[in-house]
Amino acid sequence: MKDKKLRWGFLSTAQIARKNWNALRNSGNSTLVAVASRDLERSQSFIAECQSAAPMSYLPEALGSYEELLASPAIDAVYLPLPTGIRKEWVLRAAAAGKHILCEKPCATSVADLIEMLEACRRARVQFMDGVMFMHSRRLERMRWVFDDGDSVGKIKRITSVFSFHAEDEFFRTNIRASSLLEPYGCLGDLGWYCIRLALWAMKEKLPQRVSGRILRELTSSNGARAIPTEFSGELFFDHDVSTAFYCSFLTHDEQAATISGEKGYLQISDFVVPFLGSEISFGVTNAEFKVIGCDFNMDARQRRFTIPEYSNSHPTAQETNMFRNFADQVLSGGLNETWPVLALNTQKVMNACYESALAEGRSIDPSP
Repeated sequence: MKDKKLRWGFLSTAQIARKNWNALRNSGNSTLVAVASRDLERSQSFIAECQSAAPMSYLPEALGSYEELLASPAIDAVYLPLPTGIRKEWVLRAAAAGKHILCEKPCATSVADLIEMLEACRRARVQFMDGVMFMHSRRLERMRWVFDDGDSVGKIKRITSVFSFHAEDEFFRTNIRASSLLEPYGCLGDLGWYCIRLALWAMKEKLPQRVSGRILRELTSSNGARAIPTEFSGELFFDHDVSTAFYCSFLTHDEQAATISGEKGYLQISDFVVPFLGSEISFGVTNAEFKVIGCDFNMDARQRRFTIPEYSNSHPTAQETNMFRNFADQVLSGGLNETWPVLALNTQKVMNACYESALAEGRSIDPSP
């Protein structure tokens, strides 16, 4: 079992799959058997380009249909970065074919669809996990240790996060994330998913009691298709008076910062989704102290920086590599991780409730039903 490797197939040649080619290559417990596209030349080109940039010791097979990949007895698991609008069909097909599934986010177009997808995976006894890479960073382990020490942050009261990038005009004309048929939640699905997941992680996976959302800007289509959010803000309200605010946008410069504030201090992270380039990642904790001494009003920062020896990308320690390694370890163990599907479902519930609230002019929605 020690030397056994999980055999993967890529169900699509989406851009993000290039990064995960490298992640799988560095994992040590996985091998990429095949890459499928609806066009054989496209899968051949994808393999050639990835092999040139990050060569494997062997050449994965190029396939000209998704059906062919799912039918292959040489493949144990599929990485599925297909658009959200068509994802359900292929998750159901992959589960029926007995393939374990690493699925890009947002996982589905509705909570009901994701429940159906997860039930299919349970029946087939295949593992399901969504592709939130930062969940597999060792930084989160260290952050949890800080939260649990009781003194660095204390009882959490407020969580704020931002994930944004400024898209060029070409993005809105040609990218699938600007298509309501393929990615109906726009920036909320593409970026807000991560903000929501961070909040749920910080709250130890508790669902908020209610949420509200606002579409600040949207992209309308000339063909009458539904508009998609291009700028969105949301609020999550948990019990014990804990609240979360998040902002996501295709219109604002690159930012991916979060602050988790408590009764004794606050934790800040400047790159919670895609770590800044380098060989270590970090976060900071501030326990500021205000003192009045005569006429001096002094605010002592009392800041600490925590560093973790983990590469930002393209390395055996990187978070995307850890994601594939953890997934493969779980499957090769012979058991299923029951938590991963629940995390995906809870994130889907909150995201959909935020969107429903936005359509109702910010009315509070309970995401739990």
